[in-house]
Amino acid sequence: MTQGAGQDPVERTATLRDFRVPPYARVPVQGHAGEPPVPPADPTLHLGTRPAAYPEPVAFPDPPARPEPTYTEPPARSEPAYTEAPARPEPAAYTEAPARPEPVAHPEPQAPVAHTGAAHPPAAPTAAAPAHPGSGGFPDDFPDGYTPTERDLPVIQRGDTLQVPVAPAAAPAPAPTGDGPGPLYVVGDVHGYLDELVAALRAQGLVDENGGWAAGNARLWFLGDFTDRGPDGIGVIDLVMRLSAEAAAAGGYCKALMGNHELLLIGAKRFGDTPVNSGAGTATFQAAWLLNGGQKHDMDRLQDVHLQWMSRLDAVVREDDHLLLHSDTTAYLDYGGTIEDVNDTVHEILTRNDADEVWDLFRKFTKRFAFRDDGGPQAVQELLGTYGGSRVVHGHSPIPYLLGQVGTEDGEEEPRPVVDGPHVYADGLAIAMDGGVTMAGKLLVVRLPLGD
Repeated sequence: MTQGAGQDPVERTATLRDFRVPPYARVPVQGHAGEPPVPPADPTLHLGTRPAAYPEPVAFPDPPARPEPTYTEPPARSEPAYTEAPARPEPAAYTEAPARPEPVAHPEPQAPVAHTGAAHPPAAPTAAAPAHPGSGGFPDDFPDGYTPTERDLPVIQRGDTLQVPVAPAAAPAPAPTGDGPGPLYVVGDVHGYLDELVAALRAQGLVDENGGWAAGNARLWFLGDFTDRGPDGIGVIDLVMRLSAEAAAAGGYCKALMGNHELLLIGAKRFGDTPVNSGAGTATFQAAWLLNGGQKHDMDRLQDVHLQWMSRLDAVVREDDHLLLHSDTTAYLDYGGTIEDVNDTVHEILTRNDADEVWDLFRKFTKRFAFRDDGGPQAVQELLGTYGGSRVVHGHSPIPYLLGQVGTEDGEEEPRPVVDGPHVYADGLAIAMDGGVTMAGKLLVVRLPLGD
């Protein structure tokens, strides 16, 4: 529990525990988008694969390329040759025509459908299929200190809670503010929940019913973490990239910050199972990505354009006296004394493409909770004093965890709070924007300053 919940203050964790690869995380990712993961040894369960036990369609006789005159359609032909048929010397050949297989008897239009798995008993293969990484199917005996989310952020699936779908009414588009910059909006962690994102943007009048930019010269900042855990991370990236172009054409802009999950996905794609120096045993980006909700269908659809876009994202910006960053940590100070220095250093690390350097960057950007205990206001002031601004706005740590109302270390389950807006804390110096969409919370899109 946190101090804000009426309990003793939580001792802030100074550093992130490193990853060690357990045996269960060393296997390749299984499955295809849109279907449950299956063991690769059984190709019959993969879409587009024909079970070997069934005959191929070529076993069926093909219909003749050209229909022969069997006299089954005499009204369609008016040539006199048919009227002379009784006088022909070999009428027996025509009387045998009905015994020949008719084209309508060929069953091949139905055979491929029956052989694609509809009649194939799926019970045995699916019963042995392992749980998809990131879906809560991991064993409970993780090595101590393996992941930064195992103790601080226990995995809570959206399916574990009652979902009440709500279709928010679209708000009117933000009114243009003359020649100057338009209103400022920020978006919390999305984590692949594309439908929820579009609904939240539409509720603020930022996009129209077709998902196109509708906010004129408004300014929109995403605070990072577009992929992992949710159903369509690449779809989220594609949307943000498209809105960036549409907003620029309308006189506004849509921009994004780099989150720790962007670094994780970049590392998993570039380095895979390459060991990195974690300081606590062997670690790999792929193992960390799987354990933190990496989705096979996102990796399958990841293209160079997505990697280049993520690699060029800034880590820190200042807008309207708000210091925007992804993680609630002071680790940004390790990378420069100005906003420009921090962003340049991060870009240089990704350009050098050194696995150990990228891992250390990911590890530091995964730290959390620096602003929530007794030293929180001082930590925020250190960032503001270095980079400017009067308030820090961040994502990364879900609001329910900052409130200490979800996930205690002794495993007790407590009522989950209802998140209906940002959480202001650290003596009013910090604004948390991660509403916990991955745990049946709310994907937050709000206008700054709060109250506008």
